[in-house]
Order: sequence, then structure tokens, then C-alpha cells
Amino acid sequence: MRILITNDDGINAEGLQVLHTIAESVAGPEGEVWTVAPAFEQSGVSHATSHARPTMIAELGPRRFAAEGSPADCVLAGVHDILKDAPPDLVLSGVNRGNNSAENAAYSGTLGAAMEAALQGFPAIALSQFLGPRNFNEPNQFEAAAQHGTAIVQALLGKGIWDARDGYRMFYNVNFPPVPGADVLGMRVTAQGYRKDGAHTVIPYTAPNRRRFMWISSSPQQIETAPGTDARANIDGHISVTPMRADFTAHEVLQSLSDRLE
Repeated sequence: MRILITNDDGINAEGLQVLHTIAESVAGPEGEVWTVAPAFEQSGVSHATSHARPTMIAELGPRRFAAEGSPADCVLAGVHDILKDAPPDLVLSGVNRGNNSAENAAYSGTLGAAMEAALQGFPAIALSQFLGPRNFNEPNQFEAAAQHGTAIVQALLGKGIWDARDGYRMFYNVNFPPVPGADVLGMRVTAQGYRKDGAHTVIPYTAPNRRRFMWISSSPQQIETAPGTDARANIDGHISVTPMRADFTAHEVLQSLSDRLE
């Protein structure tokens, strides 16, 4: 199996090293793991691509490349340039430092990479490590992902849950709970949740030269969402697996809106 991995935390991120180990286990001794990741951190860029400027690609070592672009750019570079003659069988993105549950999914460059892979017709999984009081100060914040990541990816690959007739436009969002690896309670298939007051905010800042700036700030993450949703499962100690599509249509509203407008 040939696996392409990327992330949004950057080529030198600890979580990418964890993902490489997971990918090697999944690919097997005869497989290949190729890395194409952003040269610098790209957190929060969602599904952005670099239409207005070229993206420089640097080969850092065998099967290891850095791109001066977004995670979605990295997927495009991987499947249409670096691996164009031997496309990957699977694209993995992560392991993100911090959760991509609930509304975070909308901002996530980790998910942006998986979405681009899905749009390109490849099976894709985004993996993120939730941080909280029980693992933030641990020597290995990624312990839950490192211990359980291979099994989760293998489970998703082994159940035939991608439908080729759909063009693989569906991808999976996996979030590991904010607990030590031994305390993970198992896996839950969940919907995307919503944390009340969980959207980003800003911190205004005035520089000494009186120019005005701002920092983007996240709201508290340790907020439970509704039962059956991702952040609730994570905080309870479970790995969440959420099927997603690159389809923003609110399908449940179509008929009522049509009845009103047409």
C-alpha cells in the first residue's frame, strides 16, 4: 500500500511523526509512506489553495517533501506531481495537535487536506489529538493517537465503507480523546457537534507604533456537545469517527425552502 501523509502543523510537527509511524504500520513492510507537508504551520486555513501565487516544493529526503503552501496544496502536489505516476492508495492528514471536533472542523487545515483528497477521488482520513487537563502536561500528548491510530485506520479500511460509486467524496474525521492511551474507552461513530459560544474570537492589540493588529483566539474547548456528537464522545474518553462530505448543502431544508420560494 502506498500512503500519502500531510498535516497543517508543518513538516517538523510532532504529530506528523506520530502519523508517519501509524502510516508505516498500515502500509506494511512492502508499502510506502510519502510525506508532503507544509513548510510552515498552516493551522486554521481550512480548504484554502494557493491560486494567486506559485507553491515551491522542496525535497528534504527520501519520500519527504515540504511545500510552501496549504495542506490542500500539499495533497495536490502529492497526487498530481510527486506521485503522479504511482498515485497513493490512501491519504492521511494529521495528527493535529488539538481537536478538530465540532465547529473546529470548519476551520481545520487538517480536514482541508482530507477534503481535497476526497475531491480528487482518494480515500482520506483526518486524525487529531484532543488536548485537555488529563493529557496536556503529559510527556507524550499524542499517546492516545499513537496507541490507537493504526487500529482505527485499519478498521476504516477493512469495512468497505468507502463507496467507489460516490467517487470517494466522503472522508473521515477522527478525534482521539484528551486522555492517556490506556484510558481510551473505545470508538464511537458520531455526528459533528456544536459548542455553544465555541466559535473563534479576537484579541485586539495596538503596537508601539500605534498600528492596530489582532490575534485570533479559540474559545474554551472542554465544552460538551450534544449526545451522539464528536466533542461529547471525546470528552467522555472515546475516539470519535465522523463521516463527512465536501457537500455544504443543507439537504433537510431543500424541500421546505422550495415550497416557500418556488
